[in-house]
Amino acid sequence: MHRSGTAMAWNVFKFCTALRGVGSIMILLVLGVVGVTYYAVVLTNYGPALSQGGFDSFTALTILLLFHFLLAMLLWSYFSVVFTDPGSVPPNWRPSTDEERGESDPLNSLEFDNSNPRVRFCRKCNQPKPPRCHHCSVCGRCVLKMDHHCVWVVNCVGALNYKYFLLFLFYTFLETTLVTLVLMPHFIAFFSDEEIPGTPGTLATTFLAFVLNLAFALSVMGFLIMHISLVAGNTTTIEAYEKKTSGKWRYDLGRKKNFEQVFGMDKRYWFIPGYSEEDLRRMPELQGLEYPSKPDFDSQ
Repeated sequence: MHRSGTAMAWNVFKFCTALRGVGSIMILLVLGVVGVTYYAVVLTNYGPALSQGGFDSFTALTILLLFHFLLAMLLWSYFSVVFTDPGSVPPNWRPSTDEERGESDPLNSLEFDNSNPRVRFCRKCNQPKPPRCHHCSVCGRCVLKMDHHCVWVVNCVGALNYKYFLLFLFYTFLETTLVTLVLMPHFIAFFSDEEIPGTPGTLATTFLAFVLNLAFALSVMGFLIMHISLVAGNTTTIEAYEKKTSGKWRYDLGRKKNFEQVFGMDKRYWFIPGYSEEDLRRMPELQGLEYPSKPDFDSQ
């Protein structure tokens, strides 16, 4: 039995190691889809329409401006998720003492992880874990307010890049929906009897771009709706899975404050992957190291 458990742990480790390699391929796949889409929308269909004059040129210009704006925001958000550390546990982090309850620092005890269930300890990292922190087997470390490990961005989604991940989903949904709508007439033309201008290569690229963007728009819409509901309740994907009761969630501060914990308080920064200076000063709270309402951590 012990031998079977050891084999299972080894297999899981190999799977997690493989995910690291897959991530780099996924970035190339994302850039490949962007390239195919750009070729179909800009170079094949609406770029040449700019020279036609009249209403067709105005329509093409409007579509191209909106397309490039959403594409820029999509890529900005995407690479912000890729290159932003999701949040690591500070090297000298220790649980704070709750003087009102008469509790001492549990780290003074050699068996703090067993004697005080309010304090969580990661045996893999050999360090205490802050509230809402989880160990990622793919990254091999603890991540603050971890939501999940995403192979599409070769990174964990946690406290410091969750906003960027949501913006990536948001702009991806808008961009793929726009591309689906503007390429739909060309897609329908494939099944009509009328003659379609263009080479077989450009027609195939347009067909492929429409199918890919339609598939991404539908799938991303589902993820976006799910994460909007998680933000509204101040819950992560892991926490939603681990919840055992239907009572009030201890971190739920109301929809407005829950939203501000992720996107910040400055409305000017809500739709860009960045934070104001004031929000940066609130970063310990955002990371899950401090909480305004001092929630209970006994079941974390």
